[in-house]
Amino acid sequence: MSIDHAPAPTRPSTLPASLTPALLTRLARQVTAAPGAATVTTTAPYTGEPLAELPSSSAEDVEAAFARARAAQIHWAATPIAERKRIFLRFHDLVLERQEQGLDLMQAENGKTRRDAFLEITDIAINARHYARSAERLLAPKRRRGALPVLTHTTELHHPKGVVTVISPWNYPLSMAAGDAIPALLAGNAVVQKPDTQTALTALWALDLMKEAGLPADVWQMVIGRAGTIGDPLMANADYLMFTGSTASGRKLASAAGERLIGASMELGGKNPMIVLPDADIDRAVEGAVMASFSSAGQLCVSIERMYVADEIYDRFVPAFVERTTALRLGAAYDFSADMGSLTTPSQLQTISAHVDDAVAKGVTVLAGGKRRPDLGPLFYEPTLLADVTPEMTLFDHETFGPVVSIYRFTDVEDAIRRANESAYGLNASVWTRDGALGRAVAARIHTGTVNVNDAYAAAWGSIDAPMGGMGDSGVGRRHGAEGLLKYTEAQTVAHQRLQGFQPPKGISHERWAGILTGALKVLKTVGAR
Repeated sequence: MSIDHAPAPTRPSTLPASLTPALLTRLARQVTAAPGAATVTTTAPYTGEPLAELPSSSAEDVEAAFARARAAQIHWAATPIAERKRIFLRFHDLVLERQEQGLDLMQAENGKTRRDAFLEITDIAINARHYARSAERLLAPKRRRGALPVLTHTTELHHPKGVVTVISPWNYPLSMAAGDAIPALLAGNAVVQKPDTQTALTALWALDLMKEAGLPADVWQMVIGRAGTIGDPLMANADYLMFTGSTASGRKLASAAGERLIGASMELGGKNPMIVLPDADIDRAVEGAVMASFSSAGQLCVSIERMYVADEIYDRFVPAFVERTTALRLGAAYDFSADMGSLTTPSQLQTISAHVDDAVAKGVTVLAGGKRRPDLGPLFYEPTLLADVTPEMTLFDHETFGPVVSIYRFTDVEDAIRRANESAYGLNASVWTRDGALGRAVAARIHTGTVNVNDAYAAAWGSIDAPMGGMGDSGVGRRHGAEGLLKYTEAQTVAHQRLQGFQPPKGISHERWAGILTGALKVLKTVGAR
């Protein structure tokens, strides 16, 4: 079934005025690379035309970046937290003030709509503000209960890890790049980061603004290159790893981190389910389904790819969802007019096409979409709804990472929960119901790191004070919340024993001392001591 979309915005032939050659050159100079380094040319997804020429970092460049980062980190860790806070609050202001430039960059190199790009601007502003105002509390020395009441003075301290390697993806080039660097930096670490080359300009823009806000030189550095060239030194020199990407790559990096006995946090793949319960508000659930499935053309780690709809409302929900999907306005426009933009890379277009073509060949029912749209741009693909998906189809349990959703009926809540949990992945889920208590109860039984009730993904993601991450093949560790900053630190316990220790005082036998301690322990239990 083809989609007769509303007329799309005219394909842009030039970049927005804000993306001047001078800006692109200045951003490219932020890459840590030796003079005369080889370059790589990125292309604009909207048009397929060359976008920017960026220097490629060598393994030696990465080694040099870590050496400078280690020297800078010593001074940065000694910088009072109040001063670090001022820098990041200034960065917050700059992101909002220069957002037009950031929006243009994200669209130019990622191909997403301006609406989706704006969510990244707000995300980073919230992230910077939250951690700037929380770091002092999270990092402050904390008194802990000592081994012996009064006699043991125990304190928990948090020291920065040192230099953190951050490897960030192309799909959310600002949120994933700056969002993971912010807490690492505020915790007193230096960061050496490898953003995906395709969307490196956005990461470099964030670095440029951070330097303008007052971040000292060399505390945050960017390197660009293929994993085969710079992957080894990025791991060999790291004191901690933050990675966002595929599960296959995550397994390899986790193994490398394990060999070096360093910590790692990873957000990996997903095959995220949405459950629409019988009492759901259908209109609201349909709007939520559109956002859940087609934001950033489905190239979102927490987007929905599996949708389970109650038998009682299936025949009303699905036609409404199809109608709303076919009305989406696709296009390449540097304004807020388009509902869905382009895919980002040819390889992603190839994967999506292969998944849908495989399903069609095996008897899937295409309710909407299902084909490329070269009339709009080289990497456009229609938002696609599929029914009658069966286990032998590749997209049944493999992540597609595009605007493709499989829709299934379910008979009762137990059936829905069971099927939602039939996946090796466990990143995000969505539940729709008019009964909030029921929705939360169902959510608690879904094996994913985040679950949204009556929302697609933004409610949990935007709750920066709460942890976000995956279960199973969707990753280890958490970003956001206290763990999102404290994972970049080493916890240290300092216990000061005063007056009397665990050995018997002079003149008291070990046997008598054991009896005294036994009595003391019984008293402590009786009075409710922990």
